[in-house]
Amino acid sequence: MSFPFTSTIILEDDRALIRPLQKTDLEHLLPVASQTKELVQYSPYFIHNRKHLENYIDTSLHERSINFRYPFIIFDKQQKAFAGSSSFANISDKDQRVEIGWTWIGVDFQKTGLNRHCKFLMLQYAFEALQFERVEFKTDARNQISRTAMEKLGAVYEGALRSHTLMSDGLRRTTVYYSILRAEWDEIKQKLLKTRG
Repeated sequence: MSFPFTSTIILEDDRALIRPLQKTDLEHLLPVASQTKELVQYSPYFIHNRKHLENYIDTSLHERSINFRYPFIIFDKQQKAFAGSSSFANISDKDQRVEIGWTWIGVDFQKTGLNRHCKFLMLQYAFEALQFERVEFKTDARNQISRTAMEKLGAVYEGALRSHTLMSDGLRRTTVYYSILRAEWDEIKQKLLKTRG
């Protein structure tokens, strides 16, 4: 199946609602994004003020228009509030693979189980709706919180790419890669259903 960039993808369960990011979501996300500059400490972009967040949203929507990335906004049904953003990206229909990334969630929503619900919904869509064979994750090698979260999902560490990404502060980061394969999904799905909270 080809990734449906022009479709409205809505993913939800009893905890999370994930829908396509829109230009007007600036006002929904600004209170969350502006809480701390460290929210995206290990990412190559800034979102901590109106100008940076507007640029982030514009870039996200442009990347959707060129079939590179499909950005979402995350709504926490439990807290009844918008919580952050995540994306499908680096999509290859030919190779049946997709990356889940560009994820950031506000401080008040971290360690609440929301991210696990979101990742479950996105993994389920990738493997069950798209029938893709591989889901990739990547992060800064220094980002131990993100790495631990990927490992708890069941993603397998694959290696590090040195001097891989230019950061906003001029540093060139080492990027680490993880993945989950379709053949692994059934077992991982059952574990996540028991532990996603």
